[in-house]
Amino acid sequence: MDPILDRLATSVAAARSVEELTRPLLELLQAATGLESTYLTMVDLQQGVQNILFSRNTGRLDMQEGLVVPWDDALCKRALESGQFFVDDADVRWPEAGAVRHLGVRTYMSTPVYLDDGVIYGTLCAASLDQRAQPAQAQRLLKLFAALIARQIEREQLVAQLLQANARLTAYATTDPLTTLSNRRALLQELARQLAQGKRQKFWVLVAFIDLDGFKAINDQHGHGVGDQFLVEMANRLKAVLRVGDFAARLGGDEFVVVGQGPADAEVVEEAQQAFQARVFGATVGPVQMAAITMDYAGASVGVLAVEPGQHDPEEVLQRADVLMYQTKAARRAQI
Repeated sequence: MDPILDRLATSVAAARSVEELTRPLLELLQAATGLESTYLTMVDLQQGVQNILFSRNTGRLDMQEGLVVPWDDALCKRALESGQFFVDDADVRWPEAGAVRHLGVRTYMSTPVYLDDGVIYGTLCAASLDQRAQPAQAQRLLKLFAALIARQIEREQLVAQLLQANARLTAYATTDPLTTLSNRRALLQELARQLAQGKRQKFWVLVAFIDLDGFKAINDQHGHGVGDQFLVEMANRLKAVLRVGDFAARLGGDEFVVVGQGPADAEVVEEAQQAFQARVFGATVGPVQMAAITMDYAGASVGVLAVEPGQHDPEEVLQRADVLMYQTKAARRAQI
């Protein structure tokens, strides 16, 4: 067994995944037992199936990877229920099992792979078509390998959980919870990125600063619940008019920002600026349905700043766009 233990130590140290650990262990298990097929399965008790994940076959017996069999038909289920994890007369003891009926398995040994919570993950198995006696240490080796595989599975599950938790935290830190648009923090990051890209590639960046005129009156007259519905509706409308490369965010309260790539040609910047403003403003105009209330909204005040390539301070850019928005607001009021 000493050469096997030496190879085991190397395999465990080098493994970075369940597969990278399991495949050399199946080879070692085959060398230790002399059985034709060694394989790792996953058991889904809810679906009632067993799936062969990884296998190694050297003789006539072929346990195919990806094979899915009914759990009630499996040798492993019978071994678990009877507590007999090694038999060399499977054809006599369990003649109804699928591996016996279809493949002719006679010698079979297995051990369950349990995770820390006591839930069975699957089984680690070895089998042959002929009768082959096994020393007691073979079963101990099988259990050791199963424990090593279980720990690797748990490590991978923990890493996956941590990555998911990190993704949720990142989304929480950069997302406005009411509208699901990006928040101010994400906006500043994206605006800085687009300004830097505009500097490198020599294109203008368009920044629309949006203020929802009359929002306070909506809140005062209909309550904050309706006000929140109004904000969500406006956010959804802004999302609907975004083009490839555009970015929308809620700054807070009733203020939103949309950022988009402008032209490289300075002669058409004003035209692009006006088109961008019309697109964003148009998204906010029209009937708004909120619960039992329908409102004919006259649209938001939208100021659009065209940022020349080379400018890189996102805070300053937002301030300048804000000034343009207030100029638009004042002009609209003067028309009333």
